[in-house]
Amino acid sequence: MIHSRAEYLSYLEADRQALGRVSRPPLVFLQDPIWYFQRQLRRLEFLQNTSIPPWLQPLRLWTKLQYKRSRLRLGFHIPPNTIGPGLNLVHEGDILVHERARIGSHLRMNIGVVIGIGSSDDAVPTIGNHVVIEPGAKIFGAIRIADWTHIGANAVVNRDVEEPGKIVVGIPARVVKPNPAWPGASA
Repeated sequence: MIHSRAEYLSYLEADRQALGRVSRPPLVFLQDPIWYFQRQLRRLEFLQNTSIPPWLQPLRLWTKLQYKRSRLRLGFHIPPNTIGPGLNLVHEGDILVHERARIGSHLRMNIGVVIGIGSSDDAVPTIGNHVVIEPGAKIFGAIRIADWTHIGANAVVNRDVEEPGKIVVGIPARVVKPNPAWPGASA
């Protein structure tokens, strides 16, 4: 969660690097919609989590409006304060994240991903750092996903992935092999 201007700027820089974008496009009409959405998301997090003077309240409302418009246009439902720095949204399209989900830094997420509550309880997933979620994956329930996990396309993850650096696939998802991108894989 963003609690200061320095954190806000570091989140923006981490997101920009994860997306591989330049900080400002040369022309306004060349605006990248995903980068624009992420900037609005981070600005809204900053304005919601910090105390701002009353004369800046209209800025908070304007940012919330721009965030909602961008969210609807792209098909993203990613509430503020759910994902750490370094977010990389690969494509425009349906992405649903529950408002109570907690997701670490450097998440790469594709189209059709759902992160939500399970059917029998009201608990949500906790996802670690450096996780990749491929298209169509569903993650739900009171589960924990370890760092450096790679979740395959259309996987349904309803159990913990406790060991870091694994690739999980299938319905229900199961560990198939170590993730070669994990720094500990060569050890």
